Amino acid sequence: MKVLFVCSANRFRSVIAAACFKDLLEKKKPDGNWEVSSAGTWAIEGLPPLSQAISIAAKLGLNIDQVRSREVDANLLQEADLVLVMSNGQKEALTLDFPQEKDRIFLCSEVCENQAYSIPDPVEDVMDQTPEELGEEICRLVNKGFDEICELAVNLHKKRFPER
Repeated sequence: MKVLFVCSANRFRSVIAAACFKDLLEKKKPDGNWEVSSAGTWAIEGLPPLSQAISIAAKLGLNIDQVRSREVDANLLQEADLVLVMSNGQKEALTLDFPQEKDRIFLCSEVCENQAYSIPDPVEDVMDQTPEELGEEICRLVNKGFDEICELAVNLHKKRFPER
């Protein structure tokens, strides 16, 4: 199963979410072969995560030092069984640009909490929370929705590849 987390620049939200999900996969060891990655809708290729993201991830026990940003494209979306975006705008943009993939694109909040809301961008949005609180919130969300993410990814994979 391939899960792709997407935000804007691929330097904070999607990187932390992907690292948190990978960590949970290692701890919980669900059945199947899992691949987890991240990308951004407006990413500049090859940039490291924001320094704040690296330090927040480290406090959460996650290492994202080696991650480099990349822009989401048709190949990444086509390969992914499940695409989890951070904002309504990202979901709308991806479903408009890649309508053939729309059935596999979901808001992270929608899958994890059964509520559709955008997770704010610490660089672009005025937030009620600090970047540290946002990083913790993203991990809390992924932790809470881990089983739902896995189940949805498996079901979407089976739908795409019924013979496997």
